[in-house]
Amino acid sequence: TIAALVIAGLFTLDVPLSLIYAALGILCLAAAALVLRAWGADGIKDVAAFLFKTFFGLEVKGLEHLPKPGVRAIIAPNHVSLLDAPLMHALLPSHSSYAVDTGMANTWWVKPFLKLAKTFPIDPTKPLGTRNLIQTVKDGNSLVIFPEGRLTVTGGLMKVYDGTAMIADKADAVVIPVRIDGLERSRFGYLSSQQTKKAWFPKTTVTILPPVDLKVDPDLRGKARRQAAGLALQDVMTDSAVLTAPLDLTLFEAIVLAKKTRDTGKPVIEDPMGGKLSYKKLIVGAQVLGAKIAPLAAPGAAVGVLLPNTAGVAVTFLALQTIGRVPAMLNFTAGPQNVVSACKAANVDVVLTSRAFIEKGHLAALVTALESLAKIVYLEDVRATVSFSDKVKGLLAGGKPQATADPNAPAAILFTSGSEGTPKGVVLSHRNLLANCAQSLTRVACNGSDKVFNALPVFHSFGLTAGLLMPLTGGVPVYLYPTPLHYRIIPELVYGSNATILFGTDTFLQGYARAAHPYDFARLRLVLAGAEAVKDRTRQLYMDRFGVRILEGYGVTETAPVLAINTPLSNKAGTVGRLSPLMEARLEPVPGIDKGGRLFVRGPNVMLGYYRAENPGVLEAPQDGWHDTGDIVEIDAQGFISIKGRAKRFAKIAGEMVSLSAIEALSAELWPHLVTVVVSLPDPRKGERLVLLTTYAACTRDAFQQ
Repeated sequence: TIAALVIAGLFTLDVPLSLIYAALGILCLAAAALVLRAWGADGIKDVAAFLFKTFFGLEVKGLEHLPKPGVRAIIAPNHVSLLDAPLMHALLPSHSSYAVDTGMANTWWVKPFLKLAKTFPIDPTKPLGTRNLIQTVKDGNSLVIFPEGRLTVTGGLMKVYDGTAMIADKADAVVIPVRIDGLERSRFGYLSSQQTKKAWFPKTTVTILPPVDLKVDPDLRGKARRQAAGLALQDVMTDSAVLTAPLDLTLFEAIVLAKKTRDTGKPVIEDPMGGKLSYKKLIVGAQVLGAKIAPLAAPGAAVGVLLPNTAGVAVTFLALQTIGRVPAMLNFTAGPQNVVSACKAANVDVVLTSRAFIEKGHLAALVTALESLAKIVYLEDVRATVSFSDKVKGLLAGGKPQATADPNAPAAILFTSGSEGTPKGVVLSHRNLLANCAQSLTRVACNGSDKVFNALPVFHSFGLTAGLLMPLTGGVPVYLYPTPLHYRIIPELVYGSNATILFGTDTFLQGYARAAHPYDFARLRLVLAGAEAVKDRTRQLYMDRFGVRILEGYGVTETAPVLAINTPLSNKAGTVGRLSPLMEARLEPVPGIDKGGRLFVRGPNVMLGYYRAENPGVLEAPQDGWHDTGDIVEIDAQGFISIKGRAKRFAKIAGEMVSLSAIEALSAELWPHLVTVVVSLPDPRKGERLVLLTTYAACTRDAFQQ
């Protein structure tokens, strides 16, 4: 009534409209303050929860995990927007206290809200300032702390401060991780529209996970204990990100979800032939092609894919996903005999390829060998049959898959190299691949402002998952190039495409560095290497010439493939990083090796099993979910993994275990531009002896020994 009278009077006096709005705003704020004061704390929480549910479609999971009064607990949410604190206040019990960063607590517009809850200003850079908080938790209170201390600017996890972990450790409290998803896309987050798809009121989900004990080694003291606690908390935060990731989807549904939540409007796939696909074009193209090739194979059947890294392979892969067929990615460099053996193992009787690719790749002999086993379908011929009505049907299909599939069913088949006999088919489920994408995106944060340059072939698990599926599910544009061997062309394309992330092996990265102009890699911020050990001189070359650090990782096809990786948050040169989130490892002793052992791993990204040519189409699952990598590794106290060599690449000489890989590494240091291989042969006196094979006749044993 007062507001109406005031506004009427202002209109009567011909007051400018802007002043009227200002007066109305002040009156509304005053009225809101009176109402909030009348309602009290619980009333405010109820109103806030109502607003979040109304405008953001708030969904809350795991309320049963919230601490009861008197329980010592640290509630640790990720920090994605300015609305995180009000959201937590709306959901959490009234007995919860809040630690607030001093910088934010001193902000003028924040101060009034701090009176609505019990808060403690905290400076994350001053550990001694946490004493009051430790006592608060010891008294049986639950304390809410954002371990990152600041809002994310990447969409991924920021630096986790050790102070939060030490409060939990010293107060003997459990940590309850909370995952907020959705608000990072709101206008109240720090991500830009170039990084992700923004919305005023994005769908928001809060997942409260079960309490976790940090399990810090009781023998550690001082700085070592603090660092161990901080690392444990960081792992809790990354684990929670993967645990709450949308994994109960098929690959096609995951790409559709990425279009809905992460599409920034830029082309998501490019290639050197001028192909540019947005999410919409990629999905529509997959729907059109899928409808055309569906009659070629029964639902759930394996279909061979013999294509290079271009936009076409992405459309073909996704087309098979929407119709519920399983792409078997054939390695066209393996030779006719191995490719035929791979097709037999996976029961492949249809192969999709391109006539232009076969001609340019000189693969006629391979096609001839395959024709005796499978039907060869050229995509150019399929494209010629696509009519206008087919395109309309594909457009109308939208993001709904044409066939339903179980997320735990096979999604792709990749093949081992055949170095230990005939190639084995590695069967990976939708969940395996999506879990590995989530694990990788959690450890190496990237978004729509990045661009991945991928020249690693998609028939290799590194090229498929890290170089194609991970970017697509994460909203990161990809530039696909058909071969990693064009050392002079690739640096120029990295420069021209403005790529920020490059994948490669040590061999390829050395080749690029030798041919690249110092400014070609100026925009790269991440160079991720795997498949072989990165040499010290390669690291030094990239740092000295391009100012970029190589982050080394480790993977096997059977783990989809990323098993461990160094990251900007956690890096140790000479190692392959720490295990991916939610993975378990065990080491089995190897006779003759004192430190480390044979690595077995288990986790959500471990394959469904093998297909073997001797028993076609029969799945051979890993025992109890554990996969034997066959690698001899050592794991240090911080969890960093050092690879000592393959179990089958050790020789026992006079009772001593000697790594063939280590000898090869020494020869590579001595003769960096030569090809050298070490093998072991029987020896009547010492059991085995080593022989170094080389392409250079001038190499001598004396020179090597010196």
